[in-house]
Amino acid sequence: MSPAEEEKSLPLPERWPRASKFALSACAAAVAELVTFPLDLTKTRLQVQGEAAVHHNGAATSQAAPYRGMLRTAAGIVQEEGLQKLWQGATPAVYRHIVYSGVRMVAYEHLRDSVLGRAEDESFPFWKAVVGGMSAGAIGQFFASPTDLVKVQMQMEGKRKLEGKPLRFRGVHHAFMKILSEGGIRGLWAGWVPNVQRAALVNMGDLTTYDTVKHFLLLNTSLVDNSVTHSAASCCSGLVAAVLGTPADVVKTRIMNQPRDKQGRGLLYKSSMDCLIQTVKGEGFMSLYKGFIPTWMRMAPWSLVFWLTYEQIRRICGVSSF
Repeated sequence: MSPAEEEKSLPLPERWPRASKFALSACAAAVAELVTFPLDLTKTRLQVQGEAAVHHNGAATSQAAPYRGMLRTAAGIVQEEGLQKLWQGATPAVYRHIVYSGVRMVAYEHLRDSVLGRAEDESFPFWKAVVGGMSAGAIGQFFASPTDLVKVQMQMEGKRKLEGKPLRFRGVHHAFMKILSEGGIRGLWAGWVPNVQRAALVNMGDLTTYDTVKHFLLLNTSLVDNSVTHSAASCCSGLVAAVLGTPADVVKTRIMNQPRDKQGRGLLYKSSMDCLIQTVKGEGFMSLYKGFIPTWMRMAPWSLVFWLTYEQIRRICGVSSF
């Protein structure tokens, strides 16, 4: 059999390993995103609640919206906008995770196995896991930033309707085209800096923690590479990711949701650092953790669903465990 024929006879994951891993991680991420999306919407609404810069710039409504907690915010969305609005913005969110999760997972495995390298006992040193996780998250989020921008802005459409403001978008395609026409290519990457910063921190919590905890358990306990080990590692990764990523997520959400001029420049914040300073000065340090509970409550099941689904899909398709 010739080399070309041998290659054609190989299973798809062996012929195109990176493309296969991209597709598998994208599928797992889409499942996890749809299951936990209402918590993401609730988190986004909480993060712009009581935004000090809006009031300082005279853009507040005539009557300040009441402060709500996680449950009251979710219940308010259902009562005032309808149950289906809990999934408003889900389509660009799934698009985002197809790009983001696919790229970050492939990038992390490439960095771990080919660039940074494992130790002789097949363990991956913690500092390398941190570098790999942050780098993979930043790369994945940069490519996915336009879809994240559309997701955030569409999540706020229900709130705009209640405030008597005109809706900005008719759908995902219209949102992309409108942002592109108003701000150009640069407009699609509005807020990409805090977005990438957040992704680097989240993946230092998610990828780094999952990989480190999983292999620590396999090397130092009697646990084997199964769903129990995957669940334990994913629970740890969800908590750490929420703690590290929430402040950057608040900044990212506010920058992406702010009004912009014709050149695509923000009218409320000059940069992510300016947003951070204004938020802390106007609302206090703990405002950086607005939406932490729904963020954590979303990240924990998201991480659990994603990692369990991803590991099982890899096993079914004949790809080695992560």
